[in-house]
Amino acid sequence: MSGEIIVSGVGKAYRHWGSEWKRFAKWFGANPKPDSETWVLRGIDFKVARGEAVGIIGQNGAGKSTLLKLVTGTARPTEGEIHLTGRVAAILELGMGFNPELSGRENVRHAAGLLGFSGEDIERIVPEVEKFAEIGSYFDEPVRAYSSGMQVRVAFSVATATRPDILIVDEALSVGDAYFVHKCFQRIRDFRAAGTTLLFVSHDPTAVQALCDRAILLVAGKKVLDGEPREVFDYYNALIAEKENSKLLTVREEGGPVQTVSGTGEASFGSITLRNSAGEAVEYVGVGEAVSLDVAVEIHEPIERLVFGYMIRDRLGQPIYGTNTHYSEQVLGDLSPGQRLRFSVSFHINLGPGSYSVSVALSSTETHLVKNFQWRDLATVFQVANITHQHFVGSAWLPSRIEWQEEATDGAIEVRTME
Repeated sequence: MSGEIIVSGVGKAYRHWGSEWKRFAKWFGANPKPDSETWVLRGIDFKVARGEAVGIIGQNGAGKSTLLKLVTGTARPTEGEIHLTGRVAAILELGMGFNPELSGRENVRHAAGLLGFSGEDIERIVPEVEKFAEIGSYFDEPVRAYSSGMQVRVAFSVATATRPDILIVDEALSVGDAYFVHKCFQRIRDFRAAGTTLLFVSHDPTAVQALCDRAILLVAGKKVLDGEPREVFDYYNALIAEKENSKLLTVREEGGPVQTVSGTGEASFGSITLRNSAGEAVEYVGVGEAVSLDVAVEIHEPIERLVFGYMIRDRLGQPIYGTNTHYSEQVLGDLSPGQRLRFSVSFHINLGPGSYSVSVALSSTETHLVKNFQWRDLATVFQVANITHQHFVGSAWLPSRIEWQEEATDGAIEVRTME
């Protein structure tokens, strides 16, 4: 089936040979031992079905770009096998092999030829690439005069001039301007709707969660987690915050999603409850309704400085709103083992209908990257429904007043209001 990606037991090692004879012997089927070898990927297994979108995430040096080079065939694996079906378009690096002395138009013709387009097809797509890239007269200037953003515009435009069966995108889009990135994402969405398979590397959780069905987390060249994007990013963020002697675990509540909990343990959360104005625990709330988030905390070891924070996220895990007691100037200090605290956060649900979750954190500063006592994602989940207000769309409830004017022939203006 066109559009499938199968990666089986793939590893990549960079080897140093003490002599050219050893290298030659390796080419001719012998198995000499290298003087040294460094594995950047090892034991990678995953499958991407036709039309599926998978994000690859991880810190710098995790092996993300190397994996994409192996998948696209620009590098060969040391071990394992990779199978792809259908036409592949890849954007791995700025310029995509462009000749800096040739113009953008000339490079597009050359790149399209390398991608297998016929002469007739090349003449057809060049104007389309020029239109989508929107770089004006620079299209006929040497590429050496291009900014990085202009290179990305041309590279993406030619790689996606026709819909591929498989589209592979590294983090090149991160240098593009916001307008063009929106254009790129819309084209990717259109391709996905038509059945294109997507393999996408990015540090941007919003982009991965918006585009991808799954995410794969790489750590030090190994696959650590393969799952729903929100769950994988929660785990990834916890890994970043993890410090010496801290703990990291995932918990799946019965019938519920996976929670990620991390921290050093000097303080921990107890009950976390969303309540309505009557003080009742609720899972369903109406748009605009007043609620409070009640959070119990227990101190296990002496703490000089404690900051409590919370974050409301949408169903994709994207932040909607968050703050903490550092910003509200309510930091607590000199806490002792055995103390029990209770935080209450009051606010109105000025959100659109949908599913939301709350993440909570206990730390020493405004960021959990310094001392992370405990961080808990999906601490509570709630649904928002629009029961009493006019219909609207979006993730925020921003009640408005609309006025319109009609100018009479005599110049008088009558103002009319719609609420």
